[in-house]
Amino acid sequence: MITAIATFRLPKPLTVEEAKAIFQSTAPRYQSQPGLIRKYYVLSEDGMTAGGVYLWQSREAADALYTDEWRAFVTGKYGTPPQVVYMACPVVVDNATRQILVD
Repeated sequence: MITAIATFRLPKPLTVEEAKAIFQSTAPRYQSQPGLIRKYYVLSEDGMTAGGVYLWQSREAADALYTDEWRAFVTGKYGTPPQVVYMACPVVVDNATRQILVD
């Protein structure tokens, strides 16, 4: 498994309610994404940085999403280009399902 953290600075701060409405409008596009296990939308406390934390089955699955088209979509939606950092994710503790997932 791999975790990708995508972040972008916003041109102006968002409230949690504003972010929630925007995030809900884009969430359906990720529901059928091959290899995506889970996505968390995130917003900094000051409302100036937003992004997503993605848990993927593989780096190849992640790379299939983070294309020039995706970067253009994010830039158009939020006003700034995203930065993506990849991290190995060998173990996940999932308390909702009471599972420990091992890659």
